Formats: sequence, structure tokens, C-alpha cells
Amino acid sequence: MNLANLEQTLKARTPGLMDSRRAYAVLVPLVEHRGELHLLYEVRARTMRRQPGEVCFPGGRMEEGETAEECALRETWEELGIPSEQIRLLGRLDFIAHRASFLMQPVLGVVDSGALTPHLRPNPAEVEEYFLVPLSHLLETEPVEYTYELIPAPAENFPYELIGIPRDYRWQHGWENVPVYPWQGRAIWGLTGRITRNLVRICRASG
Repeated sequence: MNLANLEQTLKARTPGLMDSRRAYAVLVPLVEHRGELHLLYEVRARTMRRQPGEVCFPGGRMEEGETAEECALRETWEELGIPSEQIRLLGRLDFIAHRASFLMQPVLGVVDSGALTPHLRPNPAEVEEYFLVPLSHLLETEPVEYTYELIPAPAENFPYELIGIPRDYRWQHGWENVPVYPWQGRAIWGLTGRITRNLVRICRASG
């Protein structure tokens, strides 16, 4: 092993989520509407294979060599028809290292209000509808939070003997917290709820 080559390799690469199989990015779109800031959400098309009918932000899987910002802008164009020149990116929010071995990177951006109705063109194959929620409402409203336990369940052929641990080994359990923001008959929850809560906390801290 050539240590000089190894050092150069480490300097040239950007550390990511260890053992991650894929990475995603979403745009968290702020829009000024009726004199105040709103968050723009989508409802996924009912015909989609995964999470049909669920509330989300525009986004998707990052392509090879693509940054989170580039992915978020591309997906927003593909899903809502909002061109990148009508979006001003403010920065990245905290990322999510998901237990399903993927990385989720939210990017906060301000969408030109002129990009909305009648100019917004949701892709019917991906988006059923969109809606706005006042940021002030989210800042003033605590989500309903649910927590459930994640229990390790090793298969029968797990190599206890090879590792040298007993079969009644006390695995460390985990916990998953699920924030839910009800809004006019809809539920903002899951990863979208976590990203919303993260943004709210950052906004509160920034004053």
C-alpha cells in the first residue's frame, strides 16, 4: 500500500454516509404568498409505486456526480415545472442518515411567487397536487410526535460462535421518532415531517 497515494485519495474525496447504497436530495421550497412566507408541499400521485398519496417535498435520487443542489433543482423542474432561475438557494439543512442505508440531503430555497398558479405545471405522473402552509403556523404549532422501538432481530444463522458472543447477547435497541403536522385534512409526517421540524428549529434559533 502506497501511503502517499492513499493520502491523495482521501484529500480528493468527500466523506459520505458509510455503507450507504444511495443518496437523495429534496428542495424545501419557501414561497412568499399574500405577504408572508409559506412552505410548498406536494402530494405524490396515487399511481406511484412508493408512498402514493403521501405529502413530500420535490426531490429524488442523486445522479452520479450530481450535487444535492443540482439534484434538488432538477427534480423540482421535473415534478413541478419550476425552472432553476426562479429559485434562490439559501443553503443546506441537516441531512438524514436513514436506517435503510441512504442519505437524505434537504436544500432550502426561495421560489419566485410568479412561478406558482397559473404557471406551475405539476407532472401528473408524480404529483397529484400541491399546497402551501404558512411558515408562521409551523413556527407556532408543535407537531404530534410518536416514538416506536427498533428491535434487532438477527437471523438464526448469525455467527454468534465465530464472533464469540452468546445467543442471548443484549443487542442495543433503537428508537424512531415520527413528527406529524396536521394541516387541513392532510398529514405532513415521516421524513418530510422531520425536515419540516428541523427547519422550524433553525428558524427559531435564527430569530
